[in-house]
Amino acid sequence: MTHIDAGAELDPVHPVPIPPSRRVRGLSAAEVAERIARGEVNDVPVRSSRSLREIVKANVFTRFNAIIGVLWLIMLFVAPFQDSLFGYVIIANTGIGIIQEWRAKKTLDSLAVIGEAKPTVRRDGVATEVTTSEIVLGDLIEIGPGDKIVVDGSCAEADSLEIDESLLTGEADPVVKHPGDEVMSGSFVVAGGGAFTATKVGREAYAAQLAEEASRFTLVHSELRSGISTILKYVTWMMIPTAIGLVISQLVVKQHDFKESIARTVGGIVPMVPEGLVLLTSVAFAIGVIRLGRKQCLVQELPAIEGLARIDTVCLDKTGTLTEGGMDVTELRPLQGADESYVGRVLGALGESDPRPNASLQAIIAAYPDSEEWRCTESLPFSSARKYSGASFSEGNGESSTWLLGAPDVLLPTGDPALAETERLNEAGLRVLLLSRATRDLDGPEVKRDARPTALVVLEQRLRPDAAETLRYFAEQDVKAKVISGDNAVSVGAVAGKLGLTGSVVDARHLPDEKEEMAKSLDKGTVFGRVTPQQKRDMVGALQSHGHTVAMTGDGVNDVLALKDADIGVSMGSGSEATRAVAQIVLLNNSFSTLPSVVAEGRRVIGNITRVATLFLVKTVYSVLLAILVVCWQVEYPFLPRHLTLLSTLTIGIPAFFLALAPNKERAQPHFVRRVMRYSIPGGVVAGVATFVTYLIARHYYTGEGSLDAETSAATLTLFLISMWVLVIIARPYTWWRVCLVAAMGGAFLLVLVVPGLQHFFALKLVGETMPWIAVGISVVAAAALEFLWRWVDRRVPA
Repeated sequence: MTHIDAGAELDPVHPVPIPPSRRVRGLSAAEVAERIARGEVNDVPVRSSRSLREIVKANVFTRFNAIIGVLWLIMLFVAPFQDSLFGYVIIANTGIGIIQEWRAKKTLDSLAVIGEAKPTVRRDGVATEVTTSEIVLGDLIEIGPGDKIVVDGSCAEADSLEIDESLLTGEADPVVKHPGDEVMSGSFVVAGGGAFTATKVGREAYAAQLAEEASRFTLVHSELRSGISTILKYVTWMMIPTAIGLVISQLVVKQHDFKESIARTVGGIVPMVPEGLVLLTSVAFAIGVIRLGRKQCLVQELPAIEGLARIDTVCLDKTGTLTEGGMDVTELRPLQGADESYVGRVLGALGESDPRPNASLQAIIAAYPDSEEWRCTESLPFSSARKYSGASFSEGNGESSTWLLGAPDVLLPTGDPALAETERLNEAGLRVLLLSRATRDLDGPEVKRDARPTALVVLEQRLRPDAAETLRYFAEQDVKAKVISGDNAVSVGAVAGKLGLTGSVVDARHLPDEKEEMAKSLDKGTVFGRVTPQQKRDMVGALQSHGHTVAMTGDGVNDVLALKDADIGVSMGSGSEATRAVAQIVLLNNSFSTLPSVVAEGRRVIGNITRVATLFLVKTVYSVLLAILVVCWQVEYPFLPRHLTLLSTLTIGIPAFFLALAPNKERAQPHFVRRVMRYSIPGGVVAGVATFVTYLIARHYYTGEGSLDAETSAATLTLFLISMWVLVIIARPYTWWRVCLVAAMGGAFLLVLVVPGLQHFFALKLVGETMPWIAVGISVVAAAALEFLWRWVDRRVPA
């Protein structure tokens, strides 16, 4: 609370009333220049993505690139050029990954600049906005509700200043700050205003490293990424003993030509590596960032795209999400015979007394201009926990008065006649504030007790034109919407009803405190009013305890705790700096209708990566199985690297790239590893066994010089046809372009078989008619087995 002298000066940007004797002018221009020269600036870079060097390093220096790189160097020395093609494919893939992530970085960086908040510093007594990196040691930084403390400092001015330090200390209750108190970077203002002097800037600030790390472009903490890492770990374990056995088999047991033995050994090891899977996941995520960036959606943490696709519950804050920020005063209803013109002067004075008015007070300011004769002597800023504000005035005629403005059901005792009228207005979707005259001191603990109701201020909220359509989208996608608001429950329910959201309306003051009971109430209810900031956080935790994946949207400082604890936090671009700092997704265009695009992008990424991961891992399974069978039967490995490069390109590489970027509206499902492996293992086993059977039959059919090349060609035909059928299954449901994609891949292989130059280049030539048709027959049986097994898996093996 602030006591204000008649001669108090108002700041030109944020008019926090400061007595002239206490007003701090801040640094002079010369002092700022001197500190910049000494390097005493807040030089922590605001990084929304990793550097180009880190991108290159992450894409080039991988475990599997190292394996493939060594094998490629070997092949360059011992085999023809076409047997080392797989190395050039890896270079191309890595280059694509670097380019796409660099594009995503530029998109993120440009959006981060747009969405970056600019603190207000006072220099030479003048308030001006600067970027966070332009703050210098000793700067005087002005703060108000919703502002994030960007550097460590010491409080210089305080006007009922309350700061929430829960993100740093875990303490939920806001801390009242007085001049001389320490303020920590990473905390945020929940009520009041003031200014603080920067005492630590740059990397010395308490939360600087945390903030930098939190804002980085990241591919971790994602079920998709961790699932792929788990798969790659198992693949590595399988590869090592299998590769050793294959090397011994080809070099020692058969004692063939050394160079060809090396080539066939490498041909057996290379396809075990699902080298394109990580790349494709990175590319799919990066392209998702670029696509959303074009819609003014800043994805601050990359897995948020995936996370939002998995949500089954979205908690919506009414103000700023379902309704636009602005309001209009539609009616003033005096109570107990109050004079309407006098009430108007009171409201005008109240509006002028708050240096940072919220949306409700801004509507009152627009409707009732300030009376110059009235002087504010004491003020109590609005707090979402209190749900009212207040001020004491000297009215200019020698009279003084104290007024409260806030929620009627908080300020009035139960059973007051004004509450019934308020209820009727709330049922019409209108917002109602009560103006009451206090009889007690404003700084007293029971200031609202015995206050006399004077008038009801009726406000109409502006509904977002896109909100109804967005809510319908979530309903169609089986995502439950929960409206959680600090406003009156009946009023919030009426607004939700206008947008087509049906369900029970609950006053959060009657919710049980115990998490399990609260979760049950939340499952039954749809609209919750009179929710405190701490309750919002508890409600998110209660929903999560029942297995829900929760997204929370909001724009006010009272949403910060819930946004942080939700699985996915979504903030409006016009929201407070604190909400933007903790949210994973920021809607820079302030459009709630952007959310379906984010959900759709996440579903596209997850659904498609699950599809293409099956393609890659079928290859890994049949490669490992073929190597084991070759070792057990003590025969030459059936393929050279060029054969598997051709097959991988036509049945996996090119199709997977297009399938990974295709539209996909399937709801994201959990248990990624299980879902992928339950298809990959039977698919790989069928492909491996069928190919090896063809190879053994061909070994008995062909004899004499050139027989190994003929056997390889027959085995390659079988493996290609089975792999194509795996692609046929993965590509479902069919669209015209998917049919064209599959047909083009089949046509490309046919071209290799019929063009002499390509036959020679890939060492593929079908000899005779009997064996090729046997290979086709085995492929047809294998395709039928695949269809049966995958349908059986769908029915019998849960995902």
